[in-house]
Amino acid sequence: MKFLAMLYADEARWTNATEADMAATMEAHNAFGAAAGQAGVLVGGEALELTTSATTVRVRDGERMLTDGPYAETKEAIGGYYVLECKDLDEALHWAAQIPEAQHGSVEVRPIMSFEGADGA
Repeated sequence: MKFLAMLYADEARWTNATEADMAATMEAHNAFGAAAGQAGVLVGGEALELTTSATTVRVRDGERMLTDGPYAETKEAIGGYYVLECKDLDEALHWAAQIPEAQHGSVEVRPIMSFEGADGA
């Protein structure tokens, strides 16, 4: 099964981070990626730019409306994600607990819906 691990953290942590803080965080993510890759559970992942670069799109009555920033005000924002291929939720949670954001933010884990065979193929 594939799982999406969404990484949430307070963005102020990054805007005020020193170069050493950033290097330590990158090293922790590299270590997680290496361990999860070696175990064969890491499918992929990416970091996201800060929410100040986000644009939210809504369509109401056929009219497209754009809003700068995320949909909702929140202290913690999604800063990136990993896609994990695990045998079950317990294994996905085991790996999610090793993602650096679990130590100072949170990691939301959700199964990725499979549509294989849904159309009869």
